[in-house]
Formats: sequence, structure tokens, C-alpha cells
Amino acid sequence: MDDGSSWPTDKLTALRLGRRLVAEVPAARPGHRAFVDVRPEKGESDARAQADGWVRGDAERGFRVEHWEYDRERIDGFDYDIGAVLVGSADAVDEAELIGVLAAWGVPPGLFVHPWDSEDPR
Repeated sequence: MDDGSSWPTDKLTALRLGRRLVAEVPAARPGHRAFVDVRPEKGESDARAQADGWVRGDAERGFRVEHWEYDRERIDGFDYDIGAVLVGSADAVDEAELIGVLAAWGVPPGLFVHPWDSEDPR
């Protein structure tokens, strides 16, 4: 039984390949939209792989998690970052700690999508 605390296979694979994921969450203020994004850490090995034309998978990556809130009126333009507020941020040393951070923030992994499937302005 899935209690919502694990990643869908395609999203876990994306994270292991170093791809950013994003989830829209309720905003704290009216007229705003909020997003949580997970950015896998990348290192020298990733840069070498990219230079050779491939993507390196790594199940031992760390992650940076950020919760941003944006003015709804600016989100579609170039100035989306004017008035943006970093609500919270955290680092997770591995996938288990990432699940813990997201659980503490009340954001289930199943909410995350690829950035191009979201309206996240970044």
C-alpha cells in the first residue's frame, strides 16, 4: 500500500539523473502562488558526463529544497522574481532525508512534476 511518502518511479529516476522537479502548493497570501522545488546536487562527475554527451545517474545525490511564493500578477512575465519570497529552504543529504523534509513541509512526492509541466516561473 502506498502511503504517499515514496516517489513515483519516473520522478525518482529524474532526480537520480539530476533533473529538477517542482510542485505547486497552497500560497500563504491571497493573490500569490507558491511552488516547492527539488534540485539535485551536481558535481564534477556530472559535468564530465555532460561534456561527453550523456547524463550520469546517481542514487546517492544530495538535494536542495526551496519553497517560493510569487505575486500572481507577475508570474507570467520576466519580472516574476520582483516581490518573490523564499518561504523556506533545506538541504537533504540523500533520498531518505529528502522524503523527511517533504513530509515535514506537508508536500507528498506524488505532487511533483517536471518544470515544463508546471507553471513555476523558474
